[in-house]
Amino acid sequence: MKTFLGEDFLLQTDTAVELYRRHAAGMPVIDYHCHLDPEMIAADHRFEDLTEIWLGGDHYKWRAMRADGVPEEYITGDKPSYGKFAKWAETLPHTMRNPLYHWTHLELNRVFGVNKALNPSTAREIYDDCTALLHTPDFSARNIMRRMNVEVVCTTDDPADSLEHHMAIKASGFAVKVLPTWRPDKAMAIDDADAYNAYIERLEKASGITILSFDNLLEALQRRHDFFDAAGCRISDHGLETFYATPYTDAEVRTVFRKLREGKKPGDTDADKFRSAMLYEGGVMDARAGWAQQFHVGARRNNNTAMFKKLGPDAGFDAINDLNFAAPMNRFLDRLNSSGMLAKTILYNLNPRDNELMVTNACNFNDGSVPGKMQFGAAWWFLDQQKGIENQLNALSAGGLLSRFVGMLTDSRSLLSYPRHEYFRRILCNMLGNDVENGELPASELPFIGRMVENISYYNAKNYFNLH
Repeated sequence: MKTFLGEDFLLQTDTAVELYRRHAAGMPVIDYHCHLDPEMIAADHRFEDLTEIWLGGDHYKWRAMRADGVPEEYITGDKPSYGKFAKWAETLPHTMRNPLYHWTHLELNRVFGVNKALNPSTAREIYDDCTALLHTPDFSARNIMRRMNVEVVCTTDDPADSLEHHMAIKASGFAVKVLPTWRPDKAMAIDDADAYNAYIERLEKASGITILSFDNLLEALQRRHDFFDAAGCRISDHGLETFYATPYTDAEVRTVFRKLREGKKPGDTDADKFRSAMLYEGGVMDARAGWAQQFHVGARRNNNTAMFKKLGPDAGFDAINDLNFAAPMNRFLDRLNSSGMLAKTILYNLNPRDNELMVTNACNFNDGSVPGKMQFGAAWWFLDQQKGIENQLNALSAGGLLSRFVGMLTDSRSLLSYPRHEYFRRILCNMLGNDVENGELPASELPFIGRMVENISYYNAKNYFNLH
């Protein structure tokens, strides 16, 4: 019987162990998509306790606690800090075979050196010991990043954001690069005309451009895009229910925008035309800048109306959607490609049924200009667990080139989430090690396979995103 979280955790063969220890374990972390708060890093934030760093904003844990019958006041409410943590410790044993069980214990062990299982009988000791460490300089926000061998993180930022904290981090000489990512979702969020106009006013202030027309909007976004580029941004990101590729004319889109500025919500067809234009124009900006673009597709968000009204978005009430998007995705990518404006692209799906769909359609647009130009992105959100990662790697291997994959990311708001890179690397090495020991890959090619592990763990992302 193997020891839980032992040296060979998730590694089933000697070859897997060799691959992990020699080629994956020591690789630095490039976390090219996350939701960390750059202000926290700029201030080198010191955390009050384990609850703050671990439960604040973590909707994965919140969902599990609700499922276990924990009252909301212990989740997002005003109960004392340890009371909330104790409820999480009561919930955790019930999460066995959920990725939270592995993630939680990896984080406790790799960050704080805790070797015990978290449960009600160990909760007080673990809370006190970890909180004491968090009160020391060695466990400030920046030192946790150093401890986890982080080299680059890319945060998620709105075009109207000032990026002042990114600039402050760079000016401070902090060795870890903290780069912005362009996330223009609010510039397309036209379901509520009043909220949209409030956002446009914010964008006006940030860009210095009065936005009276659609052309003004594009000018303002381009100015901010240039600003992000100068600040080190190399990636855009879009959170979409589906792709938008409805045919439109410039006149139609200008009319939709004018009506929006008058406070009129567009109909469904006009909204799709506007979003299609915005998605295309954003893709052109990315291509001209030499960026990579990311598309996270397939979430159905804010499903619990009562809790959305109470807590707002990103509180644990999102789920997998089942929209069909192959046709509009291909139309969108094909239009960019036909105009010579298709940037490096990473496509993420949330519905596991779409794995093979996503990778095979992405590969329609590889052109030989860049290795792995079109990427099938890492297992995302609800798929970021052992079986989901294996399924993503298998689909990529069968329909594309695993060797060119840019690897894992945390997609997290927590500074404790970096062990997810280790989790992914162990799963990758286990799969490849099993293939060698089963005779499905030649043992004579182990030097190449080792380099492939290093590339997927680190070098592919470094090169793909131009992070040298």
